[in-house]
Amino acid sequence: MVGELTWRKRLFGLWIPLVVFYVVALFPFTWMAATSLKTNAELYNPKANPLAIHHPSLVHYIDLLTETNFLTWAANTMMVAVVATAISLLLGSMLAYPLARMRFRGAPLLAITVAVTYLVPQTLLFVPMADLIGRLKLGNTLSAVMLTYPTLLVPFIAWLLMGYFKTVPKELEEQALIDGASRWRAMTRVILPLCMPGFISAGIFAFTLAQNEFLYALLFLSRSSVRTVPIGVVGELIRGDAFYWGQLMAGALLGSVPVALVYSFFVKYYVAGLTAGAVKG
Repeated sequence: MVGELTWRKRLFGLWIPLVVFYVVALFPFTWMAATSLKTNAELYNPKANPLAIHHPSLVHYIDLLTETNFLTWAANTMMVAVVATAISLLLGSMLAYPLARMRFRGAPLLAITVAVTYLVPQTLLFVPMADLIGRLKLGNTLSAVMLTYPTLLVPFIAWLLMGYFKTVPKELEEQALIDGASRWRAMTRVILPLCMPGFISAGIFAFTLAQNEFLYALLFLSRSSVRTVPIGVVGELIRGDAFYWGQLMAGALLGSVPVALVYSFFVKYYVAGLTAGAVKG
């Protein structure tokens, strides 16, 4: 009787919810993969099962790589994501460290301001950003999005790192200062190495957001040679009312590969950074 109850508890409390979660989470990728591997005849057959592949083909991937600038878009996306992430981590850490480790007048209000800034809708920022980019004559350049993406990333990174910095005992930093280290040396040699999981989690978040950002890239990048993957795929594979679904799904699937690889390699540090940064020690 006890064994039967334990089995039912595991079935309804663990396995069924886990299966439902995986089905829901993996369904978009399953749909993209199935659509990208179908031929046009099978894809536009109204009687065909959307998830069934009877004659798998790589024609949509070949067309995507040979008939569009997808490889250029992918290179642009990686360059923008890496540069924007590096800038955001630098500025976010410089903002988070004094708010978390130093005492000065107005620090609590400034910390609240940082959190509120992250909540400002992106649509309210792109008008002044467009004016600034126009004055700097950076339109249709990757520098435009490299400079505007940190406005979205820095507030969250600063908020996350503030919580993570607070978990490091102040005695470690005070001991370094007593031994003659400067504030900068104490931060770079003592605090930052202990906070590396927090930096990794913040970097993964920034990289993911920069990789998938749409509005600023749509506004500032109109030439095909400087577009990123989200803008290039949507802008050139949707023409009027014609949707090239096979190539669209192939581009979406290939575009998600870098993010999936980053998460798979650093998932342990990502979870550790989020949990430690969300709880004040």
